[in-house]
Order: sequence, then C-alpha cells, then structure tokens
Amino acid sequence: MAELRIGLIGAGGMGRAHVERIENELAGGRISAVADLNVDAARTVAEPLGARVFTSGRELIESDDVDAVLIATFGKVHKPDVIRCIEAGKYVLCEKPLATTIADCEAILAAEQKMGKKLVTVGFMRRFDAGYQQMKQVLKAGEHGYATLVHNRHRNPSVPENYTSRNAIDDTAIHEIDTMRWLLDEEITSVRVDRPRLTSNRYEHLVDPIVLVMYTESGVRIDDEVNVNIDFGYSIECELVMEKGTARLGDQEQIFIRDRAGNRNAICSSHIDRFHAAFNREVGQWINAVKADRHTGSTAWDGYAATVVVEAALESASKAAETGGGPLVDVQMIDKPELYK
Repeated sequence: MAELRIGLIGAGGMGRAHVERIENELAGGRISAVADLNVDAARTVAEPLGARVFTSGRELIESDDVDAVLIATFGKVHKPDVIRCIEAGKYVLCEKPLATTIADCEAILAAEQKMGKKLVTVGFMRRFDAGYQQMKQVLKAGEHGYATLVHNRHRNPSVPENYTSRNAIDDTAIHEIDTMRWLLDEEITSVRVDRPRLTSNRYEHLVDPIVLVMYTESGVRIDDEVNVNIDFGYSIECELVMEKGTARLGDQEQIFIRDRAGNRNAICSSHIDRFHAAFNREVGQWINAVKADRHTGSTAWDGYAATVVVEAALESASKAAETGGGPLVDVQMIDKPELYK
C-alpha cells in the first residue's frame, strides 16, 4: 500500500490537529474523507485536501475511498462507529476514551473477538512520550528494584465552564490511569477519590482539585493530583519510587532563563504542545502498522480497563464528603480474553 487513505470522523479541534500532523508532518498517509454532523465543519477540513465529505460515520466507514479510520468525536458516541470499523475489517484509531460506559466497551470487545483480529487502537498518546518511555525502561532494567509508589500531577491552567467534576476523572485522570497500567504492567485493583480544600479559581459547580489514590495487583500505591485551574500552565509530572531509587519526569524543563526576575523555564499551555511529539509518534506508528496489516499501540482491552477504573473512581467520588475522601472501591473486571493476552 503506497499511501494509507484515512477517513476522519469528527472535525473538531482534536480532529483538525490530527489532519495537520498527517498532511504536513508525517509520511505514509493522507486524509481521504471527513465526516461530521456539522457538514460545514467537515467541508472546511475536507475541501482544501480534496477529500470527500460525509454526514455520518457509517457512510465514511463503508466508503471504498477509506482504508482506515481515525475517530475524534465525543466519547459517548464512539461505540457504534468503532464496531462498524471492526465489522468492515478496517483498522481504527479511536481517541480516548474507547467508550464512556463499561457495557459499550464490552460490546466493542465482543465485536473484535468475533472478528478474531485486533483492529482497535485507543488514543492514549502518553505511551509514546519520550520521558514516560525512559521511565519504563529504567523500571524494566531492574537496577533500582521494583516499584513501590508513583506520584502524578495533572495540572491545567484553566478549563471551560462546561467542564464537569466527572470530566476531572473520565477525561483528565483517565490519562494517568492508562499510563500507570502501561508503566507498571499490571492492573489497578482499587481506587478512591479524595477532596482537598477547593480552589477559588474554579467554577462554582466544579470540585477542583481532587486526588485519585489507586492500588495495583502487587500493591503499588499510585496517587494522582488533578488540579485543572492552577493558572500558571499545563504541567504534567510523574515520580516513580522504586526500592533503591526514583525516576522523575522532568522533560518540561527545556531551557532556563536567569535574570533579575529569577531562574525560570517555560511551561506548556496545553496538551497539544506538551505532547506534540508523542501524538506524532502514535499516529505515525499507527499508519505504518496499518500499512503492514498489524496492530500497534493500546488495545480495546486497554480502553475497557481504563473505563472500569474510571467507573470505580466515579463511584468513590459520588460518596465523598464535602471534605475528605470517598471510600476505596474495588475495580471489577472481566477475565482478559485470549485475543488480548
């Protein structure tokens, strides 16, 4: 296959960012079709590329002009189009979450098992970040022993008014949930949500900040501070604590400026610039893998597992007092199917 013809479902901000990288930064693929309920938005993206315009994901997936599909719509509408891709035998890169309910994720797993082939990649781009990959290499090398603790911080300068307390878990913390499963190579078995003193920067309806506390199969304790109105920038931090050493993610620190104002370095303002290289590696590897008829990246099982942890965290958060924390909730997962072992 000389060039992978990619159909994009969802012409919003994330979809447009993927178009930019596929058309201008990566080799091996091109956008051949765009679908969005907002036809004007789809046309705005498609016409400069000479791509076809569709009003539904179904039409795009069934098109002979599309070899593989990239889904960048809202999570709650992912399931039908992901299953259509599977049934059509087309590889699909679906932005996180795979789906917003456990039942929808299980339906996707069932469809993929029926097909007997892994076709779904979930867009957990942090797995492709150089800093996280180096941290995983340090842990696997074993020089410092096994992991005992991991500390995470997920900080945004601000969020829009329609951002909800649920989004802090199912849209924001889900990144750390997946990254920790990947980093430690084991499942999360329980989770609770703590509520510290709330920031005055938040909208009145929003519980912010929160802290997720999670435990894995081997007993590793993970904490994740989600603090989405921190004002100063988009700051992602991770410290892996092992038996005889630590590894701390410090790749925000590009250059320091020292002057009368002090010694300081620039902080990213959004996930688009902070994880630009990771997004490019993720999509570039996906394009190359699809052309070779093989799967790459996270699987539908990874999408399912993250959603199950999210649901347990939401249950804990719903039972949290005004101050303090919710109960520790067990993560109840089905047995991993043979296809994903």
